Amino acid sequence: MSDGKRDELACTYAALILHDEGLEVTAEKLATLVKAANITDMQPYWPGLFAKVLKSNSIDDLILSTSGGAAAGGDAPAAAGDAAAEAEPEPEEEEEEESEADLGGGGLFGGSDDDDDW
Repeated sequence: MSDGKRDELACTYAALILHDEGLEVTAEKLATLVKAANITDMQPYWPGLFAKVLKSNSIDDLILSTSGGAAAGGDAPAAAGDAAAEAEPEPEEEEEEESEADLGGGGLFGGSDDDDDW
């Protein structure tokens, strides 16, 4: 993983932690959490960038409105499966009625109740 991706991921996780705890997401708090994660060589602009973006955007809204390729791709099979389910009518279940006459009149495995058949 490249350093830039690692830094971005570290800030993302730090922002999610702060949000989960109900705390305001600031550059200082992000930097503190990233430093606590032992990522000491992060580019200094990342926490400020994340704090600025998250100040004007709700984390909840960003999570719920992801429109990345993975999310869109993840929804496509489900939608296709729903369409296929609607296209195929369910087969009607045949009700089987059993009566004593159908079972051969008794016995544990059908047949007669006589033990003389042995």
